[in-house]
Amino acid sequence: MLKRCRNYPDRLIFQMPFPIFRNSFHQRSKMMLPCLMWIIIAALAGFGVSAIFAGWLKLPRNIYLIIYIPLAGALFAVFILYSEIDVGQLIAHNAYWGLLGAVIASFFVIRNVLSQPSSERNRGVALVLDILWPGFAYGLIDALLLSVLPVLAVREAFADPLLSSGWPGKIAFGLMALVASLIVTAAYHLGYPEFRNKKVLWVMLGNGVLSLAYILTMNPLAAILPHIGMHITAMIHGRESTGQVPPHY
Repeated sequence: MLKRCRNYPDRLIFQMPFPIFRNSFHQRSKMMLPCLMWIIIAALAGFGVSAIFAGWLKLPRNIYLIIYIPLAGALFAVFILYSEIDVGQLIAHNAYWGLLGAVIASFFVIRNVLSQPSSERNRGVALVLDILWPGFAYGLIDALLLSVLPVLAVREAFADPLLSSGWPGKIAFGLMALVASLIVTAAYHLGYPEFRNKKVLWVMLGNGVLSLAYILTMNPLAAILPHIGMHITAMIHGRESTGQVPPHY
């Protein structure tokens, strides 16, 4: 059974002799593993949903999202509850830096969308649905699954000051968080047949930019807002021709 990421024996460290301190530090390092298990769970869940419902059953995008969005959203909600994360505090922390990071990251990802071929857009109510469902909702859930959850899981694993203090700890956290996000991103997109080639590398690069914006600012808005903007732009510019809103058949 998974243990809570912050279940560290703090008192024992300060009350026991040095040999016990070393053993306790070793135990703290081992307790990173339950937290990092969330990364594996997210990767397998993302791959499973996309591989089954898009790769195998080939459901139309809007129908596919009826399955993907609730499942991925539920997984993220369980992770937040399990880890006892204060969402309000999470969003408020470094909010201005997060918004600045979102603006900069949005420039890169939206520019990439607009560089791809366009396709005919829907009109009227259908366009509004495109903006709200595969645009806003899909972009939000993708950001939570591919960027926010992996970064938070690694942050929880580094909650112990002995693991995260100083520049070495901060650099180690940043590298591990970015790698975790790339692993989940790759696994999820490999479930779509259209990304079972070198295209997956470009997807990892694009989402890596968003995750890096989050890591540098430590505010999730830096990853969430650009991802939403990217999806909305893709649905308006080329709902059938841009790679940011799979699946395409």
